[in-house]
Amino acid sequence: MTYAYRTMDSPVGELTLVAGEAGLAAVLWQDDDPRRVRLGPRIERGDHPVLEEAGRQLGEYFSGQREAFDLPLHFSGTDFQKSVWAALLTIPFGETCSYADIARQIGKPSACRAVGAANGRNPISIIAPCHRVVGADGALTGFAGGLKAKRYLLGLERRFP
Repeated sequence: MTYAYRTMDSPVGELTLVAGEAGLAAVLWQDDDPRRVRLGPRIERGDHPVLEEAGRQLGEYFSGQREAFDLPLHFSGTDFQKSVWAALLTIPFGETCSYADIARQIGKPSACRAVGAANGRNPISIIAPCHRVVGADGALTGFAGGLKAKRYLLGLERRFP
């Protein structure tokens, strides 16, 4: 499968939006490790309807006008990863939870490290809000976009209740 992509500027740097036939497949960071999210070949298509809508909704999010996204999402990964990514979608705007919380939610209470690994491979950053997952003690932990971006996103959500 060939994916469509477009880039957009944001307060956390340039983002690359990627869509496949079934919906949005990725939101990638400017300096993203190419091995973190593996997708097939891509062609630039700024006129792709899913990418246009994703860009619009992300713009609203960054301006404080949107708390939830309404986009077709297409996660590619293992069943375990998909269960973690689905759990991310349930974390309310402006709130955080721990890896242990996610592990309990998906019925795998001893899988905190595996949850962390799956969280780190979340292909649809921001929209599937992996930035809302913190350490058990509330500390900011690893994030594909960097801790500065994670801090920014959490602060943004606290500013716009």
